[in-house]
Amino acid sequence: MDNNKIFGLRPVLEALKAGKSFEKILIREGGGSDLLYQIIDSAKKKNITLDRVPAERLDRLSKNANHQGIVAFLSSVEYSDLEDVLENIRLAGKTPFLLLLDKITDVRNFGAIARTAECAGIDAIVVPAKNAAPLNVDAMKTSAGALNYVPVCKTPNLRTAIYLIKNYDIKIIAATEKSGQNYFDADLSGAVAIILGSEESGISANNLELTDETVKIPLQGNIDSLNVSAAAAVIAFECVRQRSALVANTLSS
Repeated sequence: MDNNKIFGLRPVLEALKAGKSFEKILIREGGGSDLLYQIIDSAKKKNITLDRVPAERLDRLSKNANHQGIVAFLSSVEYSDLEDVLENIRLAGKTPFLLLLDKITDVRNFGAIARTAECAGIDAIVVPAKNAAPLNVDAMKTSAGALNYVPVCKTPNLRTAIYLIKNYDIKIIAATEKSGQNYFDADLSGAVAIILGSEESGISANNLELTDETVKIPLQGNIDSLNVSAAAAVIAFECVRQRSALVANTLSS
């Protein structure tokens, strides 16, 4: 094992059995063994990304150690189960506040978003099993330690997560420049899950069609978009502002 990497069939299999959180597992192209098929079966059940790669890549990653055709990457923090998180929010009597990230793969952006999420009191960040930034050392560093406090839930895909979230009467709001509504005109004071997409491709169409409402951040300059971590901060703290105002109004009435 080298920091967050594990080499070899038996060590990877034992880590899976021990319930360790994995980012992904790389397997040499071609061939297989009983141990490898056990690993593949276990990884699929846990929604862990599996990629077939050339042997040369595994050689580089393992620095020519005896990797036995497999290199696995561990997460720096444990992933949380989304349904468990939602149940805990319900039992605590809290108003849910979630953040869903669609194809946001840049580690620095993810870490910055996690830092915002912790400061804004977001209950959890939800990411898909594929096309998501890894929970590695760089993400932890960029988050300034926030990933120690904010649950990150990995789901097979965001569409599955959206259906589950809707079952808890949480409004799904997409942040997209294509919206006709400014973010500060939307009601963000209740139970909400905000979806943010990558700067390159935005929110996937199949996820966007499941949203209850869309919002945009009005821009005044020549550049047509904010960095996604900046957009997350703008909308998250509008939620905080509206919730604080609602509490203040309730107490004064």
